[in-house]
Amino acid sequence: QVQLVESGGGLVQAGGSLRLSCAASGRTFSNYAMGWFRQVSGKEREFVGISWSSGRTYYADSVKGRFTISRDNAKNTVYLQMNSLKPEDTAVYYCAAKIGSTSYYWADYTYWGQGTQVTVSS
Repeated sequence: QVQLVESGGGLVQAGGSLRLSCAASGRTFSNYAMGWFRQVSGKEREFVGISWSSGRTYYADSVKGRFTISRDNAKNTVYLQMNSLKPEDTAVYYCAAKIGSTSYYWADYTYWGQGTQVTVSS
């Protein structure tokens, strides 16, 4: 089992920045690929980015160049730095963990945090 707890959400003006944290406990954190997803009420959960155990990252086109994922395996924590935020980034943000093949699809992830609300005002 892996337990994930997100923090760092909030309200920010367009153009501002937020950093989300996802603290993991349980099994060996470094073995897991860590994904970030977001969801707007009534819509499907959307892929934001992924950090592999190697530290390599990949992002959805909608956030590329604005969002950065980093991970600290010693602290069992992954971060999502969000810059140049836009109103359309407003959503509940989730971190998730999986082992095995790469996937950008939310249903392929095994463990999930509780989510944190990010609201970007125009």
